[in-house]
Amino acid sequence: MTSLSALFLTIFLLNVVPAFAPPTWMVMSWIGFSQPDANPALLAAVAACAATAGRLVLARLSCVLVRNRWMRESDRQNIDVVRAWLEDRKGMTVGLVLAYAFSPFPSNFVFIAYGLTSMRLWLIGLPFFVGRWVSYLTWTHIAQIGARYLDEESEIDGAYMGIYFVLSQALFLALVYGFAKIDWRYFLQTKRIRLRRPGPVSTRSDDARR
Repeated sequence: MTSLSALFLTIFLLNVVPAFAPPTWMVMSWIGFSQPDANPALLAAVAACAATAGRLVLARLSCVLVRNRWMRESDRQNIDVVRAWLEDRKGMTVGLVLAYAFSPFPSNFVFIAYGLTSMRLWLIGLPFFVGRWVSYLTWTHIAQIGARYLDEESEIDGAYMGIYFVLSQALFLALVYGFAKIDWRYFLQTKRIRLRRPGPVSTRSDDARR
């Protein structure tokens, strides 16, 4: 029980960190390699619960701190265009999150961007939990199988702070910044990307005159 509590706390904290934290799948691979006889389904379930809780806290903090305190009103109005579009397509939103959660790709920027919309958290939390449980189960089980064939003295390379990781995290943070700066009303109408100009969010009549 103590080890499961420690696992939950560790994964939770890693998923609250907005950037530059080691990916959870790598942690689960290490655990599977070091504990080849542990129950992979139980480990994956605890990790998925912790990761989901951590990401939902991150999304909530993104809403409370970034959207409500630091963003300008014009930026919030711009994000609200995305919110209205997503609320009309809840099924698509759930499906995309579920598909993404199956992958080992970082999810921090997804939850930060989602938090900026101030939409209900269950819409992204439930599919994320399902996808991450399957993903963590897969990585843990693969690592346990590998542990039976590799030398016990072998070590898994933990150099996650390599150049690729740092650049990828910087890129994801840039995507979050761009998410708030894209003129979403213009994009949804024309399918072309442009940065929003300073001032109020553009309206249909404004775009028609341009």
